[in-house]
Amino acid sequence: MKLLSHRQIDQITQSYRKAYALNASVLAGDGGLAPPPAGAAFLNLPLLAHARWDALQESVRWGEPYLYFPAPGLMSWVVPLVNGNELVGGLSGGEVIPEAAPERQTTCRYLVDAGAPRQAVEGWLRTVPLWPQGRTREAAEALFRDAYLITGFKPELLRRNRDNALQQRQIAETIHERKADAAPPPLAMLHEEQMLLSLVRVGDLTGARRVLNDMLARIFLYSPRMPLVQARVIEMLGYLVRAAVEDNPMLEPLLERHLGWIEKIVATREFEPLCMLIRGVLDDFMDVVRLQGFNRSNRHVRTVLDYLAQQYAKPVTLDALAKLTGLNRFHLSRLVKATTGKSIPQHLRTLRIQAACRLLENGDTESGDIAYRLGFSDQSYFIKQFREVTGTTPKRYRAGLAMKNAEN
Repeated sequence: MKLLSHRQIDQITQSYRKAYALNASVLAGDGGLAPPPAGAAFLNLPLLAHARWDALQESVRWGEPYLYFPAPGLMSWVVPLVNGNELVGGLSGGEVIPEAAPERQTTCRYLVDAGAPRQAVEGWLRTVPLWPQGRTREAAEALFRDAYLITGFKPELLRRNRDNALQQRQIAETIHERKADAAPPPLAMLHEEQMLLSLVRVGDLTGARRVLNDMLARIFLYSPRMPLVQARVIEMLGYLVRAAVEDNPMLEPLLERHLGWIEKIVATREFEPLCMLIRGVLDDFMDVVRLQGFNRSNRHVRTVLDYLAQQYAKPVTLDALAKLTGLNRFHLSRLVKATTGKSIPQHLRTLRIQAACRLLENGDTESGDIAYRLGFSDQSYFIKQFREVTGTTPKRYRAGLAMKNAEN
């Protein structure tokens, strides 16, 4: 980062390390860490670098540090470095595991699936601290304060963006106060929307559904009239679609789907069917955005991922994809991996397992039938792949869902 001296970087990182025992890192132009921590070079895998770059853009948009999930069960934050109206760089505050996060094996599987060496990931995860939720925001704001105090930068762009966000929040707060005296602070919904988008980006379907359910419960609790519930749901969905299209203009076809989703939401008159509809909409949204990837700039990669999203249940060969794109099969494999952070087989497996989860959740289809329908060679191979991705077997996955439903 040319505008920061080595002395300034050392002052910022030493102050931060002393207060929070974490290593702050300078962000490279592609979202990578410059340099990555010793023994954790995998933190610069394309998938993680893209997520970090996305978080930096969101931090500028909101004019403040941005907390996000680079992987399921793993939290990080970035601080934008702005001087005047120019973004000159950013800092990463390191990684922690929230107290309520899934087991570390879930995080490990995700990183290994993205291409990280298992042994390096397992060793690194043992050093990642477990933190209470409130401490993450405190650390992010402390890094933000130190960075601007030491550099002397004047973040006019951030101040302007923060003022715009505050205005929108105040408008939302006024609307809520008039609807119900006991309405919750509007920031709660805003933070949940940001959390939902972060979970979509890292592909955590279970976490995204959990946040979505919390949001739907909050909406209904404080705005039980269906027109108001529908309005809030449409507002929430609009935030997700807008963020996706802003990240990647090639996702503009989402706008057409968005109109179709709105028509279905308006036509649904009861809360329970609306919840089921929104769950399906979230699945559809994640198939289009998460599985196809944010910021996909290469047309050949888009062609491959679009094809996989439509044909994942059928036999898919690298030769067929090479013929579809007109590229050499080996060049195509390297291109997909470099652009998205995942190999073609990893994308295909993710699509099939996500579809298997939906079948397990929505019916009584047996594992053998699911394996056959989704293109797995046999039931044993399907169970093995399912366990590697989800950490459990299809039978236990369905039993867990049944137990949760019984508790509710």
